Amino acid sequence: MLLALVCALQVATATVSPLSVRVGERVRAVGIVTNSGRQSIRADQLVAALGGIFSDDGDGRLQMQLDDQRLAVLEAAPYVISGRDTLQLSAGMYRRDGVAYVPLTFATQTIPRLVASVRYDAAKREVRRIPSATASRAESQRVESQRPEPPNTPATRARSRSTTTLLRQRVVVVDAGHGGPDNGMTGPIGAAHKVKEKDITLAVAKALRVALEKRGITVVMTRSTDTLIALSDRGRIANQSKGDLFLSVHVNAANPRWRDPGGARGYETYFLAEAKTEDEKRVEAMENEAIRFETSADASRDDPLGFIIRDMAQNEHLRESAQLAELMQRGLRKMHPGTDRGVKQAGFRVLVTAFMPAVLVEIGFGSNKADSNFMTDPDRQRDVADTLADAAVSYFEQYERKVGGTP
Repeated sequence: MLLALVCALQVATATVSPLSVRVGERVRAVGIVTNSGRQSIRADQLVAALGGIFSDDGDGRLQMQLDDQRLAVLEAAPYVISGRDTLQLSAGMYRRDGVAYVPLTFATQTIPRLVASVRYDAAKREVRRIPSATASRAESQRVESQRPEPPNTPATRARSRSTTTLLRQRVVVVDAGHGGPDNGMTGPIGAAHKVKEKDITLAVAKALRVALEKRGITVVMTRSTDTLIALSDRGRIANQSKGDLFLSVHVNAANPRWRDPGGARGYETYFLAEAKTEDEKRVEAMENEAIRFETSADASRDDPLGFIIRDMAQNEHLRESAQLAELMQRGLRKMHPGTDRGVKQAGFRVLVTAFMPAVLVEIGFGSNKADSNFMTDPDRQRDVADTLADAAVSYFEQYERKVGGTP
């Protein structure tokens, strides 16, 4: 019995053999760690061993380049982006002591699939890369692009004019959650005076329209009065309007089975993907429940959701939605008095038919008195609107820099 226990402990603490990375005649060993039963590897060490370029500027994505192939690993979701391809990872990246780790399969399966010069030899447990002159050119380009530009130069002024022109060409679809017979959540818990989600979302959506228009952006509202719009029709409105972004505003509500439901508060931002945690599934079910008010809707048609998720994983909308959600959450973090509940993912029906970067923002818990007071204050509603509008502008600017549309 004692011998078996010792053997078990030895297995549990056994050191995993490092991964060999060969570039030409040079071989490096990159350590492998086990986290929650999954093998992971340091992203920076892996890319360095492969002779590539790596950057982690804390914007929610890791950037790396091998030959002429640029890869980005999302922190908000288990995906890697390469050009217009989006591939799902076996597990998400995570950070430990500020260092980013990616699943081992990223080195042994994903990179060999995306980068032609990289191969994996399973028998030797070795990743091989054939050196290329392209990487050297890419490094020179990166260094040149990162040189600081003096302020108030012609290039700076041109960039400002370009941004103004860019925003005038953009269309943001603003969606106020619920409406009409669908009140959404009602709260706060224990209060004599109740507020309705549909009223808060409409007020914030109207303020957001003003904020976006002040920034030169065209706005389309899915509803501007207390009326019911079918969840699937909201996405269709966005598509017909040729929207660039779809922003859906909602108010959260605590699970009554929680230990202290009245104490739950905070903000969170969702993008369309399969819900993974119980809380994500709870919010998804709560917001999708509005379909019961749609007399002509077919509530049993769940297959399109799976199709859209698979489709979005092959194009830019998923990754861009995740990035937009991170910008929204980061902005709210600076001004919201509640808890930062993070960027999450769920299969919201309202997002399914919007074929563009789309997010759903839960701006607070209406079941919480403090959050309710915050969200019903007109000044705070304008603050939230300004924050979301600034995030949209930041997204457009980052996107244009990425695709080379801005000088």
